[in-house]
Amino acid sequence: QVQLVESGGGLVQPGGSLRLSCAASGITFSRYSMGWYRQAPGKQRELVARMYSGGTTNYADSVRGRSTMSRDTAKNTVYLQMDSLKPEDTAVYYCHARFTYSNQEYWGQGTQVTVSS
Repeated sequence: QVQLVESGGGLVQPGGSLRLSCAASGITFSRYSMGWYRQAPGKQRELVARMYSGGTTNYADSVRGRSTMSRDTAKNTVYLQMDSLKPEDTAVYYCHARFTYSNQEYWGQGTQVTVSS
């Protein structure tokens, strides 16, 4: 059974930092690409960052240079370090896993990030 459990969200002031975590069970990173998405109120869910099984990582233009995605294979956990946060980064952040060899995919339950003074 696949489970993705996010943590690390919260309230932060503009310019601050957060590190989101996604603990994965039932999958191995060598066979899945992992991603972080976000959805702000009234907006569509959008890709923030994606790490492919080989380690290549792509970022949305809106977060490139301010965010870093990483993974710890021993802990089966992926992270999203977000710096210089802006109010427009406010959203629910979701962890996503996609099997490399099919369209099979999984979502976490989401974690709220609020950037406000």
